[in-house]
Amino acid sequence: MLNRDPKYPLLVKPQPQTADGVYQCITREEASWEFLNFGARVLKEGEVWEGHTGDHEYGIILLSGNYRVETKTDSWRTTNGRRDVFSGIAHTLYLPRHTEFRLTAESELLDIAHGWCDADQDHPARFKTPDEVTIEIRGGDNATRQINSLLEPGFDCQRLVSVEVYTPSGNWSSFPAHKHDVRLLNDDGSVREARLEETYFYKIEKPQGYAIQQVYTSDRELDEMAYARTNDVVMVPRGYHPVVAGHGYHCYYLNFLTGSDQSLANTDDPDHAWIYDSWAGKDPRIPLVTAAMNEAS
Repeated sequence: MLNRDPKYPLLVKPQPQTADGVYQCITREEASWEFLNFGARVLKEGEVWEGHTGDHEYGIILLSGNYRVETKTDSWRTTNGRRDVFSGIAHTLYLPRHTEFRLTAESELLDIAHGWCDADQDHPARFKTPDEVTIEIRGGDNATRQINSLLEPGFDCQRLVSVEVYTPSGNWSSFPAHKHDVRLLNDDGSVREARLEETYFYKIEKPQGYAIQQVYTSDRELDEMAYARTNDVVMVPRGYHPVVAGHGYHCYYLNFLTGSDQSLANTDDPDHAWIYDSWAGKDPRIPLVTAAMNEAS
């Protein structure tokens, strides 16, 4: 069972921006987690983020703007970064452990998020463009949502998983509710449920908009509701964790997950699994974004 320091809230509001642009930073030590760390920052054109991955692997997700990145062996540049998360699909940069990097903003304002975790394996750096991203339409009726696979299970890394999810106004997401807090195997040895820590990082299409997320366990030892707005993070240390987008407000969230496996294997809340058979169709508003929109931005 994953633990959480009871003094550390599940809902984490953005902090005052630091001199180097950081407005969200959650370390595994602060969260009493084993692996997962999360951060987000903004840079003005020409400003630089210099870093070193150390003993961690990094996933850097472009939220808006453009950048270039140099390491000792490679360089990458975005030319069609989206105007905001509702105007296209993310560019994703994976950096392995022991990598020194220099990231420079090449737009008036650059907004990026990154997740990182301990790694003891070496994997190749990779730059993934929007047209390489697989889009999945999941759910049905008013639980239809769009999932863009950024660091999907099977991506050549050790532990990190990342997806971005679009939930139209009024729709439910991460629903029927599921959990991934204990490692369970099938008879053939495949993973039936992975033990994963997870962050939900939110952007709402309108500034006054919001989403509501519940995090609960079957015994209700953990049962909390979070009212999430743009740049908030909801932490999921264990339990089921459904989301609903406020009516009138399209909802975006970026998930980072890591733990026992590079996997999204989960278990549904048995009280609500019947809902799968009730859906009559898909929400026609989906997909909310495509790679073609990046070019228009």
